[in-house]
Amino acid sequence: MLPKLRFAFLLVAIAALAGAGRAGAADGFQTQAPSAILVDYDTGTILFEKDADRRIAPGTLAKVMTADVVFSQLKAGKIALDTPFTVSVNAWRRGGGPSGGAAMFAEVNKPAPVGELLAGMLVVSGNDAAMALAEGIGGTESEFSQMMTEQAKAIGMANSDFRNATGFADPGQFSTARDLSLLARHIIRTYPDYYPVFARPGIEWSRIKQRNRNVLLDAGIGADGLQIGWVKDVGYHVLGSAVQNGQRIIVVVLAAKSEKERLDETRKLVEWGFQSFRQRVIFAADQEVGRAQVFGGAASSVGLVGGRPVSVLTPRAGNERITARAIYTGPLLAPVTKGTQVGRLEVTRGQTKVLEIPLYTQEDVPVGSLVDRALDGGLTLMGDSVRDLAKRTMAKLHK
Repeated sequence: MLPKLRFAFLLVAIAALAGAGRAGAADGFQTQAPSAILVDYDTGTILFEKDADRRIAPGTLAKVMTADVVFSQLKAGKIALDTPFTVSVNAWRRGGGPSGGAAMFAEVNKPAPVGELLAGMLVVSGNDAAMALAEGIGGTESEFSQMMTEQAKAIGMANSDFRNATGFADPGQFSTARDLSLLARHIIRTYPDYYPVFARPGIEWSRIKQRNRNVLLDAGIGADGLQIGWVKDVGYHVLGSAVQNGQRIIVVVLAAKSEKERLDETRKLVEWGFQSFRQRVIFAADQEVGRAQVFGGAASSVGLVGGRPVSVLTPRAGNERITARAIYTGPLLAPVTKGTQVGRLEVTRGQTKVLEIPLYTQEDVPVGSLVDRALDGGLTLMGDSVRDLAKRTMAKLHK
């Protein structure tokens, strides 16, 4: 018997919770940005998206992925903030003062500590700093970019590929608004000790003072990171995070036509997100959200739980239908151990998937008796409902 994708629907209460209809606030909201996404940080709920899976050259936003690799090396103890990396001739010529682009103005063949290189890369978008970090960790920027792509895949960025640490134009380098929102959420959650570098007011290096280039920090919307950028023939980008009244929102705007449009559309998205939604708990941490069938077990099914409270943000005005489904590949083969991740819960608001979390088994299911296994094997071809009915009947006969 081959396993297959299965769905467990025990989720009618969710729709009732939010009410019927699809006229929620998200239906009427629009943005001029070609590609955008707005995500609640705590719950992962997607509040708004527009062409969020469109592949776009990330430009300077690639430096946030570079930072993620550096942060992971710091957290693992492989390097420290005071570890010195030498600024190579390549990094100086292509990314430093001679290049004419954004630079930290690090001195060639001189060491600079990782902490200051991070600030140079993230605060003033220094290409020389990004290259020095890449070469210091990966040996070459090419090797480091492979680390970037591998780490991106590991955190769920399925639609991204990186070819350099700076974001310089490369036909093989791309990402999406959705992937970049995952990156921001991952960094804030995983590296709280390093995240504040994004909000440093400025840096001074080689006797040159520079202010933070991220204009969102002074926009009055509660922004505290991450990065802005521009790509020739593509447009103006932002990957940002803002906090108001204890709620954090991740915002991505890609390919805006101008700096003004980038700022205006980002501000509009963030303010709308904070004002238009409220949080609702739809499942408690230990509440069963569905059942997965078990083959050859003492029980014919096992409960599925999220392992933590499942919350979504729903529009304050109007009613949108909230639905969900538990998805797993099964039936599961006994024995089944409690707490094993076996599937996922997808929550949808209207036509938009707003949340996806892993599902775990609620209890142990040991291998069943010979009778249980014989019934499972003999009745499989007759279908799941027939097998379940037969097992329930046998259970009654043995009482």
